[in-house]
Amino acid sequence: MSEKTEIEITIEGNPAKPQGKAGAQMLERMNGSHDSLTRWALAFLHHEKTDTLLDIGCGGGATLHKLAARTGGKVYGIDYSPVSVAQSKMFNAQYVESGKMEILEASVAALPFGDDLFGGITTVESFYFWKNPGEDLKEVYRVLKPAGTFLIIADIYEKPDLDETTRQNIQRFHLFNPTPAQFEALLIAAGFRDVKIHLKEGTDWICAEAKK
Repeated sequence: MSEKTEIEITIEGNPAKPQGKAGAQMLERMNGSHDSLTRWALAFLHHEKTDTLLDIGCGGGATLHKLAARTGGKVYGIDYSPVSVAQSKMFNAQYVESGKMEILEASVAALPFGDDLFGGITTVESFYFWKNPGEDLKEVYRVLKPAGTFLIIADIYEKPDLDETTRQNIQRFHLFNPTPAQFEALLIAAGFRDVKIHLKEGTDWICAEAKK
């Protein structure tokens, strides 16, 4: 039997909610493929040295690993895919065992945290799949502490010159893919302030930065 192609693994693995062996393979690949995007965007994450941080939709766990190296505080990850939670825990086993990191199965629609907890919150390549973006952003706002930073990080955003393959994938995986102006409007409507939209020249990357 021939090996499955990358797109076949992605379809079977289900990027909206990774599942099964293919989901684990997909997440392992994404840890590498999203590395440059994430490193670029995390330059916009401003927080205190001991702040507690959160990554929403933590996937394979690579962003959590980067966050743990940035703070003396605790780092949390959430994902509503059991496969993602398991992969993130395995990737960050040392941090989890030491108590510096905790990874939970949960949804952005009902974050299992108190108000005003996190100095910084990120979500990388997951906003495409949020069921109710407007309301979900209000939930993120609730758990972000005053003056904390929230980043939405993605490797595409809606614009006229997206290539045909990208447009096919947007349709295939039912991606919610706003324009920069729509990102800004959604964040402001949820209560965020000081919204800044960062675009990486020569790419389709976007990082929407917002404060509470």
